[in-house]
Amino acid sequence: MPIKTQSDLPAKEILENENIFVMDENRALHQDIRPLQVLILNNMPIKQDTELQLLRALSNTPLQIDVTFMTVKSHVSVNTSASHLNKFYITLDDVRDRNFDGMIITGAPVEDISFEEVDYWEETCEIMDWAQTHVTSTLYICWAAQAAFYHFYGINKAHLSHKLFGIYEHKVANRKIPLVRGFDDIFLAPHSRHTETPASEIHACKDLTVLAESPVAGVFLAIAEDGKKIFVNGHPEYDRYTLRNEYVRDLNKGLPIQVPYNYFPEDNPEERPLLQWRSHSNNLYSNWLNYYVYQATPYEL
Repeated sequence: MPIKTQSDLPAKEILENENIFVMDENRALHQDIRPLQVLILNNMPIKQDTELQLLRALSNTPLQIDVTFMTVKSHVSVNTSASHLNKFYITLDDVRDRNFDGMIITGAPVEDISFEEVDYWEETCEIMDWAQTHVTSTLYICWAAQAAFYHFYGINKAHLSHKLFGIYEHKVANRKIPLVRGFDDIFLAPHSRHTETPASEIHACKDLTVLAESPVAGVFLAIAEDGKKIFVNGHPEYDRYTLRNEYVRDLNKGLPIQVPYNYFPEDNPEERPLLQWRSHSNNLYSNWLNYYVYQATPYEL
């Protein structure tokens, strides 16, 4: 799939070096098909890393995608420069009257505090409600999934006894739903979090359908409203070294952190991490774009 970005977005050159087809505005103007309009609310601290990971994950179907990056205005990022945000990001006020085919809301490093204590919680709720009437399908990742469970269904998160950190096995629960089409019975995916939305409460909610879960990591995929809302309780978009970088970061800060589970060969942090989840991550994003965005969205937004 050609990903359409601004010509000077830093991630564009990296993706091109990885032999991923990235289209700039000039080339896109000469194509007669309508690109899918995908909005990404990026709440991660180092936004450039998440930009690269998500653009890479969206790059594996023949669809053309026009990506718009969004940020909240009620929080000042300390890990991403203001110049980068001003150049490549918009806020809800800029697109309030627009419609989008798909939207991704990322995780955020605020899981240790209650939702109401997050300085951009009210704005996040406003964006989630706005997406219900302006977006064909919204993908909620990690903290965003927990936030959506809480906001829409009143299911609060719970603190874990220790950080869930590593690569975990998940079992597909419902093969009839297209989101998991092509998945193996058992597949791997990364997790990195201190909290969870209890699996028992997700299963008890009649509006939610569980598609994949783990006996250790809990519910991984759930869906609502025939795919208008999709919840991913993990980080399938992570690249090979993301967990390693988080591990080294926490070690340097003197925080209690275990070696990521099932990640380094023989649990040796000096070894190159094994990339064990990329194919299913690509499949997940391709299925979302095809079955819940492209097949469901109106031609005239």
